[in-house]
Amino acid sequence: MKNKLKYYRVLHNLTQEDLAKRLGVSRQTIIAIEKGKYCPSLKLAFKIAKFFGVKIEDIFIYEEDE
Repeated sequence: MKNKLKYYRVLHNLTQEDLAKRLGVSRQTIIAIEKGKYCPSLKLAFKIAKFFGVKIEDIFIYEEDE
């Protein structure tokens, strides 16, 4: 799944470690999501969107052929 997590993280001047701490996940989780190697749970995806004050679909891009 493609996403704009890194864009929003950088926009808010956060390191991967900072964001991980604020969301209660590991830095490795943030890295994996940013690289598209891990799809977060729906709960975590909503938590991320709420943290940045945007809709979930603003961060996570669903593509049918995946």
